[in-house]
Amino acid sequence: MQSMPTIASNWVTPPTRTPLIEKLVTGVDRYNPNNVGILEDYLYHQIRSEEYDCLANLAILKLYQFNADMYNPDVVINILIKALTSAPFPDFNLCLSLLDERTANPNPDEPDPLPSLLPTLTALYNLLQQCRFAAFWVLYHSDQVESLRDNYTVECVGFEDSVRDVVIRAVTAAFTRIGSERLGTYLDLSGDKLDAYITKLGWVKDSTTGVVTVPPNPDNQIESTVVQENIQLSQLTKVIAHAAQTA
Repeated sequence: MQSMPTIASNWVTPPTRTPLIEKLVTGVDRYNPNNVGILEDYLYHQIRSEEYDCLANLAILKLYQFNADMYNPDVVINILIKALTSAPFPDFNLCLSLLDERTANPNPDEPDPLPSLLPTLTALYNLLQQCRFAAFWVLYHSDQVESLRDNYTVECVGFEDSVRDVVIRAVTAAFTRIGSERLGTYLDLSGDKLDAYITKLGWVKDSTTGVVTVPPNPDNQIESTVVQENIQLSQLTKVIAHAAQTA
């Protein structure tokens, strides 16, 4: 599991970002509408390869703001799906902030799927942010999310594993030990699949009790911290003098 500084560094500049995309994201070409096709292709590369570049995806949404005729709802939905599993970073809300209110598509042959899917995506995101992982999987597998699953997340390689990465980050920070059954509800895994996942993490499961031991890390270790300040009397001279004057 990557450390938070590493995750933050990769968020700003993903190691898989090409020099061309780096130029489009950080330079003046960021606002050139002629480049939206390149950024959209890069998004679909992320969908197929389990890569993620939030700043590049935000650049697409900004171009859609400035050029309403370029708006592509499928692109927006895929951006939100990728942002969904970026916790603990606020990528999803950053994307929402760049979505303008749009009137309903007057063409019935090409309805905009975003208005109907956005509440569902937001509900899924909120459950992840609240660490209600079991409830997330219940909603994700429900009929309410069937359209999202069948048309979008099925195309996003590694989506469910990305959700599990969010779960593991939270569990690693909050637990030293956790029951395997409880962990299974968080990960939507059971039996041999759950055991294989635990082994992959390098965690240890007690075969008798079913309790999984989470390796110690700075977040899940309770340690008292003693803060000692060394203040010299000469440093308090102005304070004492001011108190004497106002007394």
